[in-house]
Amino acid sequence: MQALLLAQQTSPTPQWIWIAVLVVLGVGALIVVVVVGQFFNLWLQAWLSGAHVRFIELIGMRLRKVDPRVIVLTRISAMRAGLSVEADQLESHYLAGGRVPNVVRALIAADRAKIDLNYDLACAIDLAGRDVLDAVQTSVKPKVIDVPDPSRGRPTIDAVAKDGVQLKAKARVTVRANIQRLVGGALEETIIARVGEGIVTTIGSAQSHKAVLENPDSISKKILEKGLDAGTAFEILSIDIADVDVGENIGARLQADQAEADKKRFQAEAEKRRALALALEAENSALAELNRAKVVLAEAEVPLAIAESFRSGNLGIMDYYRMRNIQSDTAMRAAVAGEEGGPQHPQAPPPSDHRMGGPPSQ
Repeated sequence: MQALLLAQQTSPTPQWIWIAVLVVLGVGALIVVVVVGQFFNLWLQAWLSGAHVRFIELIGMRLRKVDPRVIVLTRISAMRAGLSVEADQLESHYLAGGRVPNVVRALIAADRAKIDLNYDLACAIDLAGRDVLDAVQTSVKPKVIDVPDPSRGRPTIDAVAKDGVQLKAKARVTVRANIQRLVGGALEETIIARVGEGIVTTIGSAQSHKAVLENPDSISKKILEKGLDAGTAFEILSIDIADVDVGENIGARLQADQAEADKKRFQAEAEKRRALALALEAENSALAELNRAKVVLAEAEVPLAIAESFRSGNLGIMDYYRMRNIQSDTAMRAAVAGEEGGPQHPQAPPPSDHRMGGPPSQ
């Protein structure tokens, strides 16, 4: 048994094994050369710039799908500017979806402008969706906001004074970014809305539009007193009224519209009263006709009553003639007085067979 083992140990190694070993070593060497060649330039650049990054860190970035070039170049910029930012911090912000170069440039600008901004706050502002570099630049160089916003299609803020005259105003608000309130603070839209509200309130409380035209700065003073930048990401430096124009006389137009409405209302009420009067007139006419009909019926009964009086002996022939004489005398007097006609009396039928002073014959 020992002789067999000794023979196997002293036997030559097959050639294909050596070929396989050489292939494996060659592939490994090629991989090392590729990796070293890929990251050597970044590593050397970081080392020469004083922002040393190890090879293993560069390889780990590649495996974590982080662009090593962005991290290395950004760290070099920070280190050359005198800011101490580790590669792990930059990589963490990159993986969180942040804009690493923008954050580092903001930190450099803030450091040069003596603005209190640390790395954590800059990352928080960037992850909140705000442009931290623009905020730093706005802190250094104030920004002018037009009120109203011309891009919204409204050229002026319109308000009406107490005398009814409309004024059209434009304002320019100079603001500076407040770094500490960028996270959770309101943006330009809130500033525009608050300033517009202040303009409308100030003009609306003025007794006359002439007072506003004489002192346009009274608008900006009253607006600044209200502290419109509270809760916003900006600090208002000044509010300047760029232009004030006179618009329509809204009060006169409203009075004219009210007068027209009152006129129509009075006309409707008059028409209503006219209709009621016509209805009442028609009702009275119908009642008069009814009364006339009753009079005609009553007059038709007079001859019957006279005839009945003759038959019953209550009325004699002389009495009848005296009644007729009185009627004729009354008609003559009415004619002499200028009346169109005397009273109309029914004619009694002449008596038939009768005696003087006695009842008519049956």
